[in-house]
Amino acid sequence: MNLETLRFPVGTYQADLAPTPEKIARDLATLESLPSDVRAAIRGVSTHQLDWVYRPGGWTIRQVIHHLADSHMNSIIRFKLALSEDKPTIKPYLEAIWAEQADHSLDVQYSMDILSGVHTRLTHLLRSLNLELSDPQSELHRKFIHPEMGRAVSLAENIGLYAWHSRHHLAHIHQAIKHQGQF
Repeated sequence: MNLETLRFPVGTYQADLAPTPEKIARDLATLESLPSDVRAAIRGVSTHQLDWVYRPGGWTIRQVIHHLADSHMNSIIRFKLALSEDKPTIKPYLEAIWAEQADHSLDVQYSMDILSGVHTRLTHLLRSLNLELSDPQSELHRKFIHPEMGRAVSLAENIGLYAWHSRHHLAHIHQAIKHQGQF
């Protein structure tokens, strides 16, 4: 495997600016199942194995799980800001620096608890919206400004982004386990 394949095992993110109802449903299912999918992936993995990396220079399984909690906490805030304000500008964060903070050495159970709570709330919130993009009144048309992207991001696109992010990092966990962190 080349480094790019190891880095992006499910491919790079491709924005879908007009997802079909079927794609939105699949993405919501991905978001809903992420906590249980991560729990299943690490079932039987030892504390030592949580320190395996998914690629040379990549994060450990432990860091990936803590990153998912950090990222998806930010995600629900972005959704709620867009639902409650007119095109708010969100605050990006330096994920690589966050991944080096002391809390990323903690037991992954703390972040698994966060993921479970955030994803339960997020999917409940999203399923309560009008998910029909053909309806101009659908909340999925609401947007926030992402300074790093330099543009407005719709909630429909953000659902797809976080579904991709979920698959992306779940694949990293599987990859680290498959290769026993040996790269």
